Amino acid sequence: AEALIFYHINTSQIDMQDLFVTANGIQLHAIDWRGNGPVLLLAHGLTANAHAFDGLIAAGLNNHCRIIAVDLRGRGQSEAPDMGYTMAETAKDIIGLMDKLQLDNVMMGGHSYGAFLSWYLAAYYPRRISKVIALDAAMKMHPNTMQMLGPALGRLGKVFGSFEAYLQQVKNAPYLQFWEDAMTSYYKADVQTAADGSVATRPSAQHMTEAATKVLAEPWADILKAVTQPVLMCNAPGIYTMEAPLLPEENARETAALLQDVQFVKVDGNHQTMLYGAGATQIVDAIASFI
Repeated sequence: AEALIFYHINTSQIDMQDLFVTANGIQLHAIDWRGNGPVLLLAHGLTANAHAFDGLIAAGLNNHCRIIAVDLRGRGQSEAPDMGYTMAETAKDIIGLMDKLQLDNVMMGGHSYGAFLSWYLAAYYPRRISKVIALDAAMKMHPNTMQMLGPALGRLGKVFGSFEAYLQQVKNAPYLQFWEDAMTSYYKADVQTAADGSVATRPSAQHMTEAATKVLAEPWADILKAVTQPVLMCNAPGIYTMEAPLLPEENARETAALLQDVQFVKVDGNHQTMLYGAGATQIVDAIASFI
């Protein structure tokens, strides 16, 4: 594989707290980054976790708002029930989390799957959501999306001899052109370590398949048209795999056209790397202007 460029960013001075809250009948984990200003609640991608946004924190996002990043059910340190991986149940998790944290109204944002969840919440719980930030999501992704996600989905259900062995496989992924510290913390949260030092991915392939199937079944054209809140859409049209972006710009703009109040911003990177490096800085700048 081509050698990665490594970046080091000092996040040691950033104030954060782990939260464990029972909501909608399950225990959810979230990270409160304790920034000043309005609350921005962030939801990660399909198989990801709350640390997916560490790159945005490193780029200074919590200088503009208080960030709460949640592990969705079955991911990270949140509980993994056998059922309930629908948009409706996941949305109830978020509303339950907001209730427990006494957050009547928040800006809701997400990456990929988390962006769909943000739109869903804005449409079905409009009083609770003031604005939406959607990072690289649209009604139509690339037609070969499932094949393109193969390297990311292939890790699910696997056991690796050590975290270092797991990380080495991750770094060989075709969509990574550079590496920074915030990526390590994200992948560390992706696995649990056994007594012998081996690691296994936390998300279940069965649960993630259910979540993917359910989100595709939603009537997104109707849902998007029902979103009246201001929306910021960020699209990263860089090459992901198969010499193509996971979300082509024309597809993203087609979805933007369905929204009543939308700002559209292109950023550097691809579907994964947009959350780090130059893409993260551009996303933070766009969010700062948007809020």
